[in-house]
Amino acid sequence: MDLLKVLLAILLPPLGVFLQVGFGGQFWLNILLTLLGYIPGIVHAVWVIAKR
Repeated sequence: MDLLKVLLAILLPPLGVFLQVGFGGQFWLNILLTLLGYIPGIVHAVWVIAKR
């Protein structure tokens, strides 16, 4: 299941974070990072998934 989340995090970073933590602060932070730059959104999403 984590592999699927990581793949989703690479394609759509907010979706990967949402599947891991739901509509929390990490989700909104990832939305912001993805809007500011796609790569920071991916890095944050993979970090959130790997941390939990």
